[in-house]
Amino acid sequence: MKKIIFGITTIMLVGLPVLASAAEAAAAAGGGADYMKMFAVALGAGLAIGLGALGGTLGQARAAAAALEGIARNPGAAGKITTPMIIGLALIESLVIYCLIVSLLMVFKL
Repeated sequence: MKKIIFGITTIMLVGLPVLASAAEAAAAAGGGADYMKMFAVALGAGLAIGLGALGGTLGQARAAAAALEGIARNPGAAGKITTPMIIGLALIESLVIYCLIVSLLMVFKL
């Protein structure tokens, strides 16, 4: 898992600035600027929703696992654990929906 996160971070830190500089070079040359802009926006939107969904999924899985472990240890506290867990899951899901909205705004701005 750490290798995957390291790979994604490396791609984002190295690959995206290279794409940005390529887009600037194409714009300076006067040709292909629209295609590079569309490619960069599509890549950014895809990364935004993909990483947002990945992070949301991991967060929801950890929250549900912790809540179920707490309920398994103390079944009498199920009512007190369930409500905060559902609120936390809703907040995590709202961040994923925010990523979706940002991605859609980026795509429709083309």
